[in-house]
Amino acid sequence: MHIFKLRQPIRKLEKRKGGYYYFEIDAKIVDTFAKKRSTRLVCTLEDSISYSCGLNHLGNGNFFIIVANKYIQGLKKDLGDETSFEIKEDPNPLGVEIPEVLKVLLSQDEHANSIFQALSDGKKRSLIYTIKPIKDIDKQVQRSLAFLAEEEQKLKKKGK
Repeated sequence: MHIFKLRQPIRKLEKRKGGYYYFEIDAKIVDTFAKKRSTRLVCTLEDSISYSCGLNHLGNGNFFIIVANKYIQGLKKDLGDETSFEIKEDPNPLGVEIPEVLKVLLSQDEHANSIFQALSDGKKRSLIYTIKPIKDIDKQVQRSLAFLAEEEQKLKKKGK
């Protein structure tokens, strides 16, 4: 697994492009990853804050990763401040842990599991982020099943 150690100023996209803080990642680096631009990454800022992220097109042939404002504040940094960071491929292809409730549901319900497996990684993450804040286990299961049913209809419309 490649680890790239970089240093660059914190930049910000213009408002019409989202206004996100970001670091630019050269296309040559992205080409070294097995999944190229679809690779999930772990970014570590100043050897202290790590988070999972994905690559986005910058528009100039290169890519960027978003840096949340809370991480910038945690480092006491500001727009334009030089920052050391490293990126490496996330060993978890989803870039997020599957909640135990969802793991159990998918192991016990073959139909739900087949729908889940047909989803893109992004849709799988959407489901996980949808149920993660829900405290009630029954509501997590209900929301998961509803989400999967909606996605199954979309997949049928696409002919998958």
